[in-house]
Parts: sequence; C-alpha cells; structure tokens
Amino acid sequence: MNGRSGKQPRARRFAYDGLDRVIHERARLSVLTSLVTHPKGLPFANLKQLCALTDGNLSRHLQVLEAAKLVTISKGVEANRPQTFCRITATGRRRFLAYLTVLEQVILDAAAGVNAESDGARLRSLADT
Repeated sequence: MNGRSGKQPRARRFAYDGLDRVIHERARLSVLTSLVTHPKGLPFANLKQLCALTDGNLSRHLQVLEAAKLVTISKGVEANRPQTFCRITATGRRRFLAYLTVLEQVILDAAAGVNAESDGARLRSLADT
C-alpha cells in the first residue's frame, strides 16, 4: 500500500514488457530507425555509415533482425559491383512502432517522476521561507 494515498500501486506498472529485446539493443535500434526513415530501404554501405558500425557488426545485427523477420536483405549488382540492400518489413515496422509506444511511456513515467520530485522540492523550499 502507498502510505500517502491509501491506494495500492498498479501491478507491473513499470515492467515495460513491450520493450522488445531484439529491437532494444543499441545497434539494432539504430538500424531499424534508419530503415524506418528510409522506407524504400538502404544499401549496406549507407546503413553502415548512418549507424556508425563496422561491416562485421552490421552484418551480425542484420542477421538477427532478418531471423526475427524485421528486415529483408537482398543482394544484387549495381555498376558491376555486388550490393547488399536492406529494407524494413511490414512486421518490422509494426513491431518498431509498438516498441516506440512503450518507450514513449517509459519517458512519460520518468518525466512525471522527475517533475513530481521537482515540485516537491519547490514546495519544501517555499515552506522553509
């Protein structure tokens, strides 16, 4: 029970089950953000540059995202050079947007806590004057 209001806190209020572990890793979050902002997809080299990743690191994260059906990877040739092209899938877009909704709630909850703390400190300082 909460001593101030007499109400019990909501169970699992801050569990944030929707923070998808596949997406939540920093590099994969960068990759998906890059791809969601480029719906037609990106060549591997451009994606590597945008996300500041090495070839091997990007390749490994793309494998994880492809296995989860969040991205598609296609290989082709452009200007007589092999090219790997990456695109977010419809499933990837849905899961990414659901992830962002939960992340937004994390930010709102944290901001509310910080604001409540600031308001309390401000009231205490007023009471001391």
